[in-house]
Amino acid sequence: MIRFLQSIRMKDNIIDFIKRNRVSTTELSDCMGRDGATHNAKPVNRSHFSVGSLKYVYACNGTNWDVHKQIESVEDGDVVFVDVLDTLDKAVFGDLVAKYLLLYRQASAIVVNGLLRDAPRLMKENWPIWCNGFTPVGYENEYIDKKEEQKKQIKERMEMYDGAIAVCDDTGVVYIPRRFHNQEFLEKIKSIEEQEDIWFDCIDRRKYSTYETVCLKKYLNNADTI
Repeated sequence: MIRFLQSIRMKDNIIDFIKRNRVSTTELSDCMGRDGATHNAKPVNRSHFSVGSLKYVYACNGTNWDVHKQIESVEDGDVVFVDVLDTLDKAVFGDLVAKYLLLYRQASAIVVNGLLRDAPRLMKENWPIWCNGFTPVGYENEYIDKKEEQKKQIKERMEMYDGAIAVCDDTGVVYIPRRFHNQEFLEKIKSIEEQEDIWFDCIDRRKYSTYETVCLKKYLNNADTI
């Protein structure tokens, strides 16, 4: 129990540091070995920055029945990740679900690895949403039984994503898996933030080239760089 509470506290500390310092998805991906991106997730509206606990929601079989049911448990500040397992070139939902999640469930952002509809309304409201694109053709909203292989896939992906930390900005979306929710990773984020400051100082003030800065790390041999 103590270890669990410590893990929750550390996760909150990481979220707080990322939020207060607006640590970019680029820097966070670097911290994880150039990994962690949710592929093809593009911002619907610019200049949003969102970070929070990732709430995993799945959609499959061309119906959003399961989505409607799952989002009832979304909590304040969650980044809702809708994992569309079979897009079928159709939109999983539109402005109704987006409004419910962002206004009434108080989610901090919505990330969909599939298509959405009602683009004009989503843009007009300037909501923090990331997705792969748009189409006017939507999913059905009827219950369909899932096959055993689908249940297995959902279980595996839920274990991977649910409870992770999600960070969203104009570059895209990254998720930080639970195995990184520790002091070592927090220190790594702080370190890469400091490194970015040093690199920009090198090219702005010291007039080093990017080759001298990034590859040769010339600043390490020049104590007066900082």
